[in-house]
Amino acid sequence: MISVVILTKNEAGDIAGAINSVAFSDDVHVFDSLSTDGTQQIARDLGATVHERAFDNYSAQRNASLTTPQFRNDWILILDADERPTPELAAEMLAAVKNAPTDVAAFRLRRHDFLWGTWLKHAQITPYYTRLVRRGQARYIREINEVIEVDGRIVELSAPLNHYPFSKGIAHWVTKHNTYSTMEAQLLASGAAFEDSSLKTALLGKDRAERRRAQKALFFRLPARPLIKWMYMMFVRGAILDGYAGLTYSTLQSFYEYLIELKRREIHRRP
Repeated sequence: MISVVILTKNEAGDIAGAINSVAFSDDVHVFDSLSTDGTQQIARDLGATVHERAFDNYSAQRNASLTTPQFRNDWILILDADERPTPELAAEMLAAVKNAPTDVAAFRLRRHDFLWGTWLKHAQITPYYTRLVRRGQARYIREINEVIEVDGRIVELSAPLNHYPFSKGIAHWVTKHNTYSTMEAQLLASGAAFEDSSLKTALLGKDRAERRRAQKALFFRLPARPLIKWMYMMFVRGAILDGYAGLTYSTLQSFYEYLIELKRREIHRRP
């Protein structure tokens, strides 16, 4: 009843775990950005259908992953290679799509991020992600930290989707977020990141994702953002309760924010 598409780029270490975690599906696709580490062959050996496309930007790649494969089922679960649906979530998703009203176009999943085996229960800022969508009724916008738009109602599920963003180590996380920060800085410098900065939407938006976009746009206007983010994560969200993993994650996220601001200023200083 549910097809799966897993987006990959040199995910040889994670792809087997991702495919094995969706054994409930009879239609698993791997949408690969021309990996060079054997990711595609591992996926084929495990029975997945592999598609290849040169990466251009995040939203375009995700949109292509929703339209290129010939999915067998009306519902598509969108995964990254470092994500694992729990058995409880698999059962909940299967029941949800079986009984979904016609006006429901997607389901929002609660993701649990892990660092060194510790669930970042308090440190994680955005736990909900729309990942189970009705075929043909979802699309992505925004080139970096892409946002999904859905034609219809979104319902939240409760069982967790486990996420291991540090499965390749701290160095890989830093390298990836160095790239992300450059793209975020370019959006800030162009003014595009502020387009949704409505206080009314941030507080009263009809949808969780809509409110989140407006809150982020307002956040970009704050002075001393890296320090504010660290304080918010540690003492408002309660990351301190997650122990050393929470402290580490909060510091890394604040460093990421600092890189964005440094690069934005660098862009404005250029002749």
